[in-house]
Amino acid sequence: MGIGTDVGAGTTFNMLQTLGEAYKVGQLQQYKLSACEAFYHATLGGAHALDIDDKIGNFNPGKEADFVVIDPAVSPLQKLRSANSKDIWERLFVMMTLGDDRNIAQTWVSGKPVWQRDREEAIV
Repeated sequence: MGIGTDVGAGTTFNMLQTLGEAYKVGQLQQYKLSACEAFYHATLGGAHALDIDDKIGNFNPGKEADFVVIDPAVSPLQKLRSANSKDIWERLFVMMTLGDDRNIAQTWVSGKPVWQRDREEAIV
């Protein structure tokens, strides 16, 4: 199984928001989608579902490197929740449930940076 996004399959191109929606749908079905499972399905799980996990899905040597760098605390609520998180899984859960476009700090394509948020754009 993979989790992906396009407008035809949802309401946003934002993967963080899509993960949040997947969590909500899971809750409606009495299934608790963990942040670990959600991010796996959005990365290596999605690549495996498409049978291209030999090319993408993680940072192993020799794989293509298109990725984003996430700023985990761009809003006051995210800062509070992140500061009170006990481990990486709780921080990822905050990103999964509260994350949006503002969290994208950089975009890399083929291992090269192609976009970086200006400091003035960050919401404090």
